[in-house]
Amino acid sequence: MGRADALALAGKAGALSYAGLEQATGRLAAWLAAQGLPRGGRVASWVAKGRLACLMPLAAPRAGLVHVPINPLLKHAQVAHILADSGAGLLIASSARLASLQDGDAPGCMLHDEGEVPAQAETLDPLPPGEGAPDDLAALLYTSGSTGRPKGVMVTHANLWLGAVSVAEYLRLTPQDRVLAVLPFSFDYGQNQLFSTWAAGGTVVPLDYLTARDVIKAVEREGITGLAGVPPLWVQLTEADWPAETAARLRYLTNSGGALTRGLVRRLRALFPNADIYPMYGLTEAFRSTYLPPELVASHPESMGRAIPHAEILVCRPDGSVTADDEPGELVHCGPLVARGYWNDPARTAERFRPAPPASRHGGMAVWSGDRVRRDAGGLLYFVGRDDAMIKSAGNRISPTEIEEAAQAVPGVAEAVALGMPDRRLGQAILLLVRPDGGGADAGGRADAAALEEAIRGRFRAEMPNYMMPGEIRMVGQFPKTPNGKIDRVALAGVHAHPAEENNA
Repeated sequence: MGRADALALAGKAGALSYAGLEQATGRLAAWLAAQGLPRGGRVASWVAKGRLACLMPLAAPRAGLVHVPINPLLKHAQVAHILADSGAGLLIASSARLASLQDGDAPGCMLHDEGEVPAQAETLDPLPPGEGAPDDLAALLYTSGSTGRPKGVMVTHANLWLGAVSVAEYLRLTPQDRVLAVLPFSFDYGQNQLFSTWAAGGTVVPLDYLTARDVIKAVEREGITGLAGVPPLWVQLTEADWPAETAARLRYLTNSGGALTRGLVRRLRALFPNADIYPMYGLTEAFRSTYLPPELVASHPESMGRAIPHAEILVCRPDGSVTADDEPGELVHCGPLVARGYWNDPARTAERFRPAPPASRHGGMAVWSGDRVRRDAGGLLYFVGRDDAMIKSAGNRISPTEIEEAAQAVPGVAEAVALGMPDRRLGQAILLLVRPDGGGADAGGRADAAALEEAIRGRFRAEMPNYMMPGEIRMVGQFPKTPNGKIDRVALAGVHAHPAEENNA
């Protein structure tokens, strides 16, 4: 941590020294403890990226509670699922977000306006640091899987602390670094911007941005040295007009949530001449797995790199044996960054969290990622593909099932299939294929098809976060089936991929 008088927070959230961070965290923890939740109770935050959002991940565990951060982009239905699934006893949100909740969305949950909490906490004596064990739960981070609704990853104190130390180490963070936090704190990648910067004694500048110009202005105004992003953000930033002296301020860039293309790497290196580029790969179930050292980016731009500190990464065959060089296998993450599993979901926990392969030096439970990778003779890893149908768009992990269920709730939709199609800006764009009631794409005529599409989009606008809106909706007469009667997603992807790729040429 930094010196007591050094800045921990800056920007529009207000300046806060490390001594002030300790005081504010203690007071917020005291307020949370006074709400009467049992030890280990869940407290959810659905808040803007201000001071309260920065303090909650520290204050809730200090109060003996488990933090459940909710993405501000989510709508009431997803929030209701997270509150119910986590068993949250308290929700802090803006008045507008609280007003958006419908009857039955938050049963038995105390509701507090985020605008009122800081003033109430300010009157309390700070709660000192807690005595939680390393393996105690600190947070539930909700992440989408390829099937069903988001599931809560059980993250421990040790997971968060070792993740912070690991990132601070390989990014070579210092007390002089000023990090612009543009990613949501509900993501492990976004939240780690706080912890890793504070572990190194640096300064975090939270920013909710609308345009690339907002980011550029913040880099200049705040003297930013580090920036974390996902590929769509880098595309926006490389297409923007950067003053040369502003671009030269950045010391490092980190990327996750999708691979950087060779062309994008070239543009980043040209635009930010003094910045080291760190491509990374991670999964919420184990925080982060690999990074590519900056000195290898030019010669190995398509590599995922190698294991981060405190992670053990193996490439395994289905029987658990380690693959040979350049032989594709499943990425298996072992070691102390592995989370405790999915909350309240033993079946899906058993699928993803399994005993470590015999070759592991750590043993215990490992995360079997479902991602296929290969390892070259030099130990660098390369992504091959996913074993499931997960869509990764603009850095978001999106469940096809969740998209399909929302579409099928619209009157007139008989079946729906969501696919991820290659997209230069997003990584993958959502293509929604719909079979209307009545059996054909032309049933009822083109006017009816247009009306059905608008009804689907209207439901998504009302009920789903913006990043889940399909980029394209196509009406189809029938879906091909596999021999066991299931919809043949592989065949659909092959048939419908070509037009989507043309659109992004």
